[in-house]
Amino acid sequence: MTIVKDARAITGGVDTHADTHVAAALDPIGGLLGVQEFPATAAGYARLLGWLGGFGTVCLVGIEGTGSYGAGLARHITTAGVQVVEVDRSDRQDRRRQGKSDPFDAVSAARAALSGRARGASKGRDGAVEAIRALMVAKRSAAGERTQTINQARALIVTGPEDLRARFTGHTVAALAAELASLRPRPGSTVGYATRIALRELGRRAQFPGAQLERRDELIRPLVAAHAPGLLARHGIGAHTAALLLIAAGDHPERLRSEAAWAHLCGVTPIPASSGKTVRHRLNPGGDRQANHALWRIVFTRIGSDPATRAYVDRRTKEGLPKKEIIRCLKRYAAREAYPCLRPPAG
Repeated sequence: MTIVKDARAITGGVDTHADTHVAAALDPIGGLLGVQEFPATAAGYARLLGWLGGFGTVCLVGIEGTGSYGAGLARHITTAGVQVVEVDRSDRQDRRRQGKSDPFDAVSAARAALSGRARGASKGRDGAVEAIRALMVAKRSAAGERTQTINQARALIVTGPEDLRARFTGHTVAALAAELASLRPRPGSTVGYATRIALRELGRRAQFPGAQLERRDELIRPLVAAHAPGLLARHGIGAHTAALLLIAAGDHPERLRSEAAWAHLCGVTPIPASSGKTVRHRLNPGGDRQANHALWRIVFTRIGSDPATRAYVDRRTKEGLPKKEIIRCLKRYAAREAYPCLRPPAG
């Protein structure tokens, strides 16, 4: 596209992908100045920012996916001193009317930033929380692999010879993996011999991710303790639960405008909903699943070990409050309690 350059405030919008990013530039009144594609590399980021700057002073850039494909570009532009806002994908109705295209999405991102519809600061991937997130990714996959392996072993035990069922029924995960790994199958019954070999291999396979989980925990705990000691001081919050909450908030928790916004992100805010003459409240279906699960862990730990929490549950139950709403209230309280602890200690 041919553009008339002018030294004025420019708003950019970027539709991000794995290999390329498409950028759009708008003038102060929303006029389209140009659309251009750039590679998703360090050199491409510099070219993109330089291209936007060719139209004037870049004051704001709206980027889709600042926590995924756009993370590198968001870091580059923020480092250059330009404000970055997170932009959701374009409206479905617009997509139906105009079709899906990268240039359209880039223009839509720029207009969302210029109008103020997109105001959320980018999550950021440049601090201690990003280090915690990376370790938690490895921990989650190791836990899933161990669970899958143990389930396969238990299924083989259930359908295997009777002596195996009697020997291994009721074992904990760690004990089962250790005993299976130490099996010494001897030739005999074809089925029994093959089953024992399979169980031994599954036991050894389950031990490997188990050791990985221990190593990840050894790395995660000190990071969480240094970044958010206040979280760990709260009843019912361990290193794993604290890590989930920190990841939801990101490296820049100040982007969360209020404690209520944090609760909404965690999916524990009731939203008024009307249907005909009936007015009711429902739990918002959005939000961060992992953060909501972390609050659930906190609540159920407290129900089992905190007399004040049990007393609250008993009182609200007698008042006729449904169990689901009681749990939501407790999760809402846990979110309120965690909010001031999300930022690292000063100094």
